[in-house]
Formats: sequence, C-alpha cells, structure tokens
Amino acid sequence: MIEPVRIAETLGAAESNAIAAALAQWDARGNTERLVARDKSLWTGADEDKWLGWLDIAEREKRELSALQAFAREAKHYRDVVLIGMGGSSLGPDVIARSFGPRPGWPRLRMIDSTDPDQIGARDAAIELPHALFIVSSKSGTTLEPNIIADYFFERAGRDGRQFAAVTDPGSALERAARARGFAYVFYGDPAIGGRYSVLSKFGLVPAAAIGIDLARFLEMPHGLDAAVRLGVTLGVLATKFRRDKVTIFASPKLASLGAWLEQLIAESTGKQGRGIIPIDGEPVGAPESYGKDRVFLALSLEGDAAPETDALAGAGHPMIRVVLGDIDQLGQLFYFAEFAIAVAGAMLGVNPFDQPDVEASKVKTRALTEAYERTGKLEAEIPIFTGQGVALFADADNAKALGNHTALADYLRAHLARAGAGDYVALLAYIARDAAHETRLNALRGKIRDARKLATCLGFGPRFLHSTGQAYKGGPNSGVFLQITCDHPRDLAVPGKKYSFGVVEAAQAQGDFAVLAERKRRALRIHFHDLEAGLESLDRAIDVALRSA
Repeated sequence: MIEPVRIAETLGAAESNAIAAALAQWDARGNTERLVARDKSLWTGADEDKWLGWLDIAEREKRELSALQAFAREAKHYRDVVLIGMGGSSLGPDVIARSFGPRPGWPRLRMIDSTDPDQIGARDAAIELPHALFIVSSKSGTTLEPNIIADYFFERAGRDGRQFAAVTDPGSALERAARARGFAYVFYGDPAIGGRYSVLSKFGLVPAAAIGIDLARFLEMPHGLDAAVRLGVTLGVLATKFRRDKVTIFASPKLASLGAWLEQLIAESTGKQGRGIIPIDGEPVGAPESYGKDRVFLALSLEGDAAPETDALAGAGHPMIRVVLGDIDQLGQLFYFAEFAIAVAGAMLGVNPFDQPDVEASKVKTRALTEAYERTGKLEAEIPIFTGQGVALFADADNAKALGNHTALADYLRAHLARAGAGDYVALLAYIARDAAHETRLNALRGKIRDARKLATCLGFGPRFLHSTGQAYKGGPNSGVFLQITCDHPRDLAVPGKKYSFGVVEAAQAQGDFAVLAERKRRALRIHFHDLEAGLESLDRAIDVALRSA
C-alpha cells in the first residue's frame, strides 16, 4: 500500500478554530460521500456531475495499460517526444517529465505551448525532425494554438503522419484530422473530464508512456482522502473568512514544475463569479515582512529533496501548509490529492470548479482579429498613450483616464502600480518567448514590486496563461493590476495555409486578452517593445525609479 501524502499546518488560533468548525460541518453533512457520489448539489447544482470522470479514471486506465505499453515500445525508438498542447493537455505531462527526470534509454519530452515565433523557432532548432515523435493533444480539436503548431510541424516533418499521435475526445475535429493525415496513433480522453483534471487520463498517460514512466506504479491511488479534504477546507476557510486568498507555492527542486500545474487547477477551478483563490507560483522567496496579510503558503517537498525554507514565514504568523511526498513514484497520488482538494475548495467557495466561463471570451476576440487579418492582411490599428524610451504604452479609455498624462515611462508605471492596494496583486502578462532568461528577469521584477509594496505578484507567459490563470484574472475577484508585455517579431514564422503568421496570432491574442480585461473593468496597461531585450532593460530601470519615488 502506498503511503498517503502527508500534510502539516502552522496556523493561528482563530484560523485553526474556524477550520476545525468547517471540517466538523463538512463531515456532519456527509460532503465527502456526496462528492464521491457525484452529487452536483454540493456545488452549484449546475452540471458538475457531468465532469467527475476524474474520480475513478486511474482505476479505469489501469485496465487499459496494454495499448499504452505497446505505444511506449514504439516511442522508445525516437530521441524526442514533442508534445503540442495547451493548458491541461500539456501542463501535467510537463510536470511528469521534469519531476521524474530523463529516463536512460528513453526519449526526452519537449513541450510546445506557445504561439511566440522565437519560442517555436528555438524548439524547432532543438529537435532532430527525423527522430521526433509528435503528440498533438487537444480535447476538442478546435483550439487555435495546437492546431496551427501541429500544422507547422506536420509540414516540417514532410507531412509524414507516421511520426504523429493524437490525444483527443472521441469524434473531435482533431480525431478527424489525425485520421485524414494518417497519424500512427489516436488515443481517446474521457469527455467527462475537463482539461485541468485530465493528467491521470490519456492526456497525461500517453506522453508519460512515451518517456518511459512506469504507469502501473504512477496510477496507484491513495486509500484515504482525509488529508485532501482538510487541505480543500483549509484553503476555502482562509480565503472566505480571513481574506487570505493568495496561495503562494514553494516547492523542493524535483517538484518545482508542479506550481504551474497547480496554478491552472486552482485559478480555473475557483476564479469565477467575482470569487476565487489566486495562485502565486515562481515568486522569489522574500523576508517575512515583505508579504501582506492576504497570503497562505503552500510548501511542497519530496522526501530526501531540499525542502523550501519556510520556518521564518511560519514563525512570523503567516499560515503555512506543508505537503510532503514520500517518493517520486507517488506523483500520480499527489495529482489526485490536489484535484480532490480543489474540488472541495470549490464547494467551500460556492462555485462550479469544473467550468471556465471566462476563458472563451479571449478566444472569441482573438478569432475575430485573426479572421479579419485573413480578409484584410492587417490587425486593427491601435493608438498609444505614450511613446518613448524604446517603448509604446497602450490602454483603453477608462484605464488611460485613471493613469493620467505623463512624460516618462517611470511615471506611468508609478501611477499604474499605485492603483494596487492592500489585498491586491500585480500580474505581469508577457507575450514573449518563455525561456530561462526571461523568467529570471521578470521574476526579479516581481521580487522588487513585492518587497516595495507588499503585494502578491504573478507572472504568466501568453498565450499559455490564457488557458490557466486567465480565468481567475477575468472572472475572479477584481483585485488584479495587470501589466501586459508585447514586442515586435523580426524573426516571424509563417502558419501553413494562412495569411497570418505566428507573430500576428500572438499579437491578436494579446489584443483580445487586453480587450476582455478592459471589458471586465480590470486595471490594465500594455507596454510594447520594438526591441525585446532593450525594452526589458528600459522596463527594469523604469520600475526601479517608479518604486523608489512611490
């Protein structure tokens, strides 16, 4: 029997008492049993019962391992497995690959979940095309990003479908395309499982099999759910009764990538109807006094791995939840533990944790912009509110009025950051290549903002975050102050069969995203760089000046 995930908390007396009372009420109402029985009235009474296939998917998948094992034997002949997908179709497999590490004699996983031409170009250059197996992963098969990325690499691979596999729901557009193109494999997901809850289904298992993961061990599930229920109730109580709704995730090195998966699970499940828990991943660790009273810390560690340094934070009175995984082979158990906990948290918040009503809004805007480009060959012109220092600033009328008129970039940034108060957060939404250098640079900016203003900070790379935290940014509490970052693309890439390029698609996604933020009355500003690296230097200097003079 696999040992359950271990959980320990450091909480204040008032928090502990409130959580104990909520747990007693949860148990008295038989809520765990109601969840397992798929009782939709536990949440909003909408269609939650139609999205609970994840509850028993591990047991069902164990009975179908032979097909995956046969696929794995074929995949072992390749050097690279290239996963093309967005959100729940890619984040879980990425965690699996990074947490287990390279398996001797097996291919490595390379993920592509961006329309940024520099990022796609870098992935292309790293792949040996004749020795690459491409997995195209999409529930509906209608998602723009994986479709056009798959088209690009299908052309690059000489239109040889034998190098391709698809993971999708039965009867989808992707299944039809895969059959028409002669894909070697088509695997089916469960239509009763949403993307962010799908890691233990074929969406996670197909990439895992291809890189040599022991799926039988991976699918061993916990025998008790008490710890998961406690975590979900704790997060719900801290968010609703103590306004500690910024779950700040720290992790030991081997679990570091888990934060990106948790971001989507938490944000898309809880961030709606003006409510929600905002996940904070990748923020540099700071001194206890640099954090506000809206935080709860979630420290994840693997037994034997270097645990995050959290004693000072707990000692300063910040709520701390420590989750320990005994062995990396229990990673599947940790996924299930988190899914169950967040389903519980959704019940505590009174929301449907299985829908994402605000994600589609940006897709609609983007679709309109790209379709217009196909007709006209250009995107809708925008008028900046400021140009200078190698950048241009853009805002809608309401945000521009709130910012006022200034003559320097630092003054606009100071005015924008001043709009954030206690309990708010600042999110950098970067439509640029997601690489180690850019992550390091932008995370350093987050640390500066946090230390100077005691504000929680987020970083999302577009369009990736649109399928993750974007739901909470638009549908959750109006507590975010957003700085969107875009840039020119001197090395653009063509999309096969389209007038628009990948750079045009990324620009349309940024415009559509900003338009929805503005419609939802979010505090937002866009900064555009003509030269990306020079622009980031200008932003860094301007932030320093803005924070010093705030």
